[in-house]
Amino acid sequence: MVIVGITLGAVSFNAMPSNRQILQSDAQRIALLLQSARDEAIVRNRPVAFEAEADRYRFLIFEDNKWHVLEHDDLLREREFKHAPVTFLIDPPSLEHTTPLRIIFGREPVGVPFNLTLSVDAVRVVIHADGIGHFAVE
Repeated sequence: MVIVGITLGAVSFNAMPSNRQILQSDAQRIALLLQSARDEAIVRNRPVAFEAEADRYRFLIFEDNKWHVLEHDDLLREREFKHAPVTFLIDPPSLEHTTPLRIIFGREPVGVPFNLTLSVDAVRVVIHADGIGHFAVE
């Protein structure tokens, strides 16, 4: 009985993902979505923005001189972080210090390279954008 209990405890402990794995998974999803948002801005010929708060993130499009949440887009819909609160640091610092964090993709195929750091507790993951459409999680 004791051996079965220890074995089940070890299996359930290993089955639960760590904070690093959860944050890494969120960062990989965000990197792919950022690439899609950048492409969407070029195709639609309108700015598209990534906006993130401590517990969720979403994408917006600039139409009629204001930002609108992409509500009916299955790919760029609003999502919650699996483990919150998440804090963000962008390097180089954005010229627009907005709360929540906002990264805007214009119609141009080349943008400014940046590093977006996501943190939960002591765990950090960095999304590197090279400015020409490649996003990598480090």
